Amino acid sequence: MRTFDLSPLYRSTVGFDRLFSMMDGFDAAPGYPPYNIERTGENDYRVTVAVAGFGADELSIESKENTLTIKGGKQATPEQNGEVLYQGIAARAFERVFQLADYVQVKNAALENGLLHVDLVREIPEAKKPRQIPIGNVDAKAKPQVVENKVAA
Repeated sequence: MRTFDLSPLYRSTVGFDRLFSMMDGFDAAPGYPPYNIERTGENDYRVTVAVAGFGADELSIESKENTLTIKGGKQATPEQNGEVLYQGIAARAFERVFQLADYVQVKNAALENGLLHVDLVREIPEAKKPRQIPIGNVDAKAKPQVVENKVAA
């Protein structure tokens, strides 16, 4: 896979540094834990993260500005009675960050069958919603008046 050096573009652009930083970070995006993003309604979304082996007390969800951060970390467990021959269930710490659009809020979160469901809703304020402007007829009595034009002689 090719890697591109975007540093020459930094000095010739203004205001696009966040875009280039995001592009630089695409290769470093971790694949763990896997997740789904679903649209459950017109303004409703659900992020589902596979967190097998993690309990609710080992997970944290933080919503700050336009960022949703889900973190997980296993607590030290006492020695088990047997020897683990193969460990296919990942138990490593993780941090998954999602960029949220404007006016998207976290509604609730639930842990079910090893899947963490985070429900999101987009609540647009009334002042930002489009509104219809009625078109009325011009009343004959309320005609605009013409101001006399005085011509200098």
